[in-house]
Amino acid sequence: MASPRTARRLAPYGFLAPAIVLFGLLFALPIGYAIYLSLHTFQVKGLGLGTKAREEVWAGLSNYSAALSDPELLAGAGRVLRYGATLVPLMLGLALLFALLLDNARTRCRAVSRLAIFLPYAVPGIIASLLWGFLYLPSISPGYFLLRAAGLSGPDLLHGDGLYLALANIAVWGGTGFNMIVIYTSLRAIPAELYEAARLDGCSETRIALWIKIPMVMPALVLTFFFSTIATLQVFAEPMTLSPLTNSLSSTWSPLMKVYRDAFVQGGTHSAAATAVVIAVVTLVVSFGFLSLAGRRTREPTP
Repeated sequence: MASPRTARRLAPYGFLAPAIVLFGLLFALPIGYAIYLSLHTFQVKGLGLGTKAREEVWAGLSNYSAALSDPELLAGAGRVLRYGATLVPLMLGLALLFALLLDNARTRCRAVSRLAIFLPYAVPGIIASLLWGFLYLPSISPGYFLLRAAGLSGPDLLHGDGLYLALANIAVWGGTGFNMIVIYTSLRAIPAELYEAARLDGCSETRIALWIKIPMVMPALVLTFFFSTIATLQVFAEPMTLSPLTNSLSSTWSPLMKVYRDAFVQGGTHSAAATAVVIAVVTLVVSFGFLSLAGRRTREPTP
């Protein structure tokens, strides 16, 4: 039987054990298995007939070399970057605007407004994509019906440049509320004495927002930009759901869609695992690089 001193030392590890086991089973083990698959491939034996016609063999870095030189993956990355350039500034700009409006003392019905802005975040991405997808279809959309009744023609949101706006609109509709709550919570933590002093000096509400509120919530803006960038690099649900509605969304429109096609449509599990690992590494590098840059600028002394 362990002594009381030893029991006290082991007690924290006992409380951490369930979380460590779940982390290993649900996070570390799948990552390790994906890396294992990415380093192997199937080799056909003989005529390729029978249940033992394929043998899993060591492939080294050949799957990674093929993934990095795949033009479809590079083209998908370019489309995602263009999509993110539309989505992230628009979503964070609206989130900041709504947070500033809700923090204004003259704003009424804050609780209802806050709930109304945040509520779309509770809708799953697949459901939101289906709802907006039907609104984008000219044949059944009530918006296009009203435009035709007025003798006008609506924009084509499922082809060409309009497709990026259509996809970004779904993400903006669903993600603005979450980012707004993060920024609004940061605004509520600012001491009210700063606002009172600024008003005594003759500052208007606009100047207070520009020169006090926005600089004070900069850490929250950095955090929301970080999360939004990661979500943009991993976009999957919106284009995958809208792909049956338009020919402009190929099965490799985004990198994750390519991983899905390779693994579950074409049966290329090993090449898909290598592509997934490449995407994860790029996301990790971009994330840590951005956090390092933001932290360095935060620590720099103000001139």
